[in-house]
Amino acid sequence: MGSAVITARAAATFEPVGRSVATARAFVRDTLQGWGYTDVVDDAVVLTSELVTNAVVHAGTAADVLCLRTEDGVRIEVSDHYPEREIPLQGSGMDTSPERESGRGLLLCAALASRWGVEYTPTHKHAWFQLDLPERPVGIRSAGPLLPTALLPVTDERVRVAVVQIDSTGAVTAWNDDAAFLFGYPADQVTGKQLTDFAAWPQTPGTSTGIADALQLSRWEGSYGFRGADGRVIPVYASHLRVRDTQGEPSTVCLLVRDYERAVLQSPVRTPVTDTGTENRATDPFEVFIGSPAPDDLDGLLQRTVERARDMLDADSAFLLLATDDETELEVRATTGLPSARQRFARVPVEAGTGRYGSARMPAVHEDLNAVPGAVPLLSDTGMRSVVTVPLKVEGRLTGSLGVAAEAPGRYSNEEALRLQFAADRIALAVESARLGELERLRRGSLSFLVEASDLLAGTLDRDQTLALMAQMTVPTLATWCAVYTIADQSSEPYLSYVLHEDEERIDGLKALLSKIAPPDPVPAPGARVWTAPSEAAHQAALHTSMRSLDRDAPLSMGMATRTILATASAVGGETVVLPLVARNRVIGMLTLGKPSDDHFRQEILELAEDLSRRAALALDNARLYSERMAISQSLQRSLLPPGLPDVPNVEIEVIYRAAGEGNEVGGDFYDVFPIHDGAYGFAIGDVCGTGPEAAAVTGLARHALRLLAREGFTGPAVLERLNAAILDEGTRSRFLTLLYGELWPQEDGSALLKVVCAGHPLPLRLRQDGSVVAAAEPQPLLGVIEDLELYEQEITLDPGDVLLCVTDGVTERREGARMLGDDGLADVLATCTGLTAGAVAARILRAVERFAAEPASDDMAILAMRVPEPHTV
Repeated sequence: MGSAVITARAAATFEPVGRSVATARAFVRDTLQGWGYTDVVDDAVVLTSELVTNAVVHAGTAADVLCLRTEDGVRIEVSDHYPEREIPLQGSGMDTSPERESGRGLLLCAALASRWGVEYTPTHKHAWFQLDLPERPVGIRSAGPLLPTALLPVTDERVRVAVVQIDSTGAVTAWNDDAAFLFGYPADQVTGKQLTDFAAWPQTPGTSTGIADALQLSRWEGSYGFRGADGRVIPVYASHLRVRDTQGEPSTVCLLVRDYERAVLQSPVRTPVTDTGTENRATDPFEVFIGSPAPDDLDGLLQRTVERARDMLDADSAFLLLATDDETELEVRATTGLPSARQRFARVPVEAGTGRYGSARMPAVHEDLNAVPGAVPLLSDTGMRSVVTVPLKVEGRLTGSLGVAAEAPGRYSNEEALRLQFAADRIALAVESARLGELERLRRGSLSFLVEASDLLAGTLDRDQTLALMAQMTVPTLATWCAVYTIADQSSEPYLSYVLHEDEERIDGLKALLSKIAPPDPVPAPGARVWTAPSEAAHQAALHTSMRSLDRDAPLSMGMATRTILATASAVGGETVVLPLVARNRVIGMLTLGKPSDDHFRQEILELAEDLSRRAALALDNARLYSERMAISQSLQRSLLPPGLPDVPNVEIEVIYRAAGEGNEVGGDFYDVFPIHDGAYGFAIGDVCGTGPEAAAVTGLARHALRLLAREGFTGPAVLERLNAAILDEGTRSRFLTLLYGELWPQEDGSALLKVVCAGHPLPLRLRQDGSVVAAAEPQPLLGVIEDLELYEQEITLDPGDVLLCVTDGVTERREGARMLGDDGLADVLATCTGLTAGAVAARILRAVERFAAEPASDDMAILAMRVPEPHTV
């Protein structure tokens, strides 16, 4: 830049991806606007876009962008890491037409820049251009014409400008007196809290720029809402400036005024500076109306449109509505100068009445709305008297409606309608293009949301967890609060099962409010329907509470209950919709979604909520069916278990039972201890082939047959032979069975006599007082395989201190890789149990089995320990 003194610099590096071009444009635009060089922003952005495109798209390398400021202009340098590119020189025989993609950036530099050049180093190619500022009279940066007093912007008697400073984390660090006056919060109540706790940002999830993003920009200007201490949302116009302190710590300074006083902060639209003797460049009618640069998101474009339309016709308010796909309704998307309740997503019909002026498809001028009440439903009860509306059309199709209104009657005529229609025609295509882009992003986000929701709902069969997931997926993504009503059966009333609010402090108040009003009707018709009962009940409760507070002459010292009621009223004061939960042609509940005061749902959100409700209803019904089946299964399984262990004189008995499989209480292993007659007791431990319900069915047959046959006086072998015949009679459902059956007689000398039959079962082990372990029976054929069995019983006498251990093969066949616990391993563990009670012996055996392998057991296990205690000595 010659001898010019560099007064500021800004640099950034952009990765070789397509979106870097747009990011680089935004970086240069924000930098130059921050420096106050708005006159050269457009040219700088165009040239930077081309040079960065050459670097990241064509060269495929990162691009380094450096902005240098002087008093006379700006120099921007773009470097890439691909120094072997040719320069498209004039007359070199290369194609230098504007249609040629490569080299076009340098041609534009030659056309737009004051000076430009290309420099090469061994590692970089370095393109630069310089733009000089246009000459202005000394001391003037921008100025407007002299205006009559009547045409000056209107403000309150005293203009209050709230000054709020936000640190790098988004927390409030400074709050002036005007901020306290405007919003009702003293400084000590907001300092340290996040600005997002107070800002009502007009944003749909997945689209547009969020407040967190806006606070990171070097400069931002626009409208949003601010929640006051009384719960109302106050429309404000804000100007944000990103600064850094002497230590280099960044923060954002926010200046805020009431929206109708925006002229205090609003930057004037830049008008091109013309030099005599130079020809003006052609201007785009769209840019003339919208201003340059145009917002790159739909919400920003629509808000800029209504503001420009209002200013163009010197109106008090303006509004823009977008048509639904079927062109039957118009949805409010941007307003200025209207109450907050009219701001977003409220709907009005396209055909509001008869005749030409009742349709949004034609321009309309109403000199006095008081003469035709309801002609413009959006303006009812707003104080607006005269209005002009024009359609937005693309290729003959209605895409929206733009209108301006004034409080005085007779303000507009056909001349204003023509001016507004001309502006609408200029912006209709851009609005429709931005709308389709937003719709595509929203649909992609919706698809991703539904996929994630389906995965989460499919991952649980627990009813309470399903209810919680339904609520957590809707709040805050789709709504501010939600409630889930469930219906047990067709004769039951809806029951409030779950309530969630994005502010946890509001949940209790919301639940109390909903509990006092009748639930919505369980209508099976698909789609969302408006439910006004919560907002009406909240309004009545707030009104009643406020009147009581006034009667006490203590409005400034409200109690906790009063504040909760008022906060709840604000939380549910907006639109509330109900979606039926229909599964298997039956209404099983309702999903209720709500917005805070003055908010409405947009149609795309309701369609997404409807898709979610269908998936949630099926998941909830599946959880209900699973719970019912599980309850039945557990009840049947418990009926297969013995009711309890009898008290056997002078014999300790302990049983430990573990069924394999999730949710199973009974498997293929079983046990039983029961009295046969006076002084005699039967015991059994067995293992049916397999696990699960099929094995449990044979288990029930065996256990009940054993009790019946033993009490009929049959001996042990006779009992097992008849059980064998009963199993074989089951045919294809039969399963072979290993069984250890015995009868026990406690003796007067303190010992116990046992007669046992071991039919293919792991042999029982006897632990003597001296620590020796021996098998207590001989193996015999298992049951359920051959018809003619010849079994015999063996007698055992347990002396005081002896233990008889009976287990199933789930214990002895416990594996860890190639190792198996086996009979020998079990005997070794039992040998360490001398002197232990029956309960301690069973517990030690179970602990040894569990520790033998790291993996959970895959087979059923039963452990039956019987011990004859030693006589007590005095």
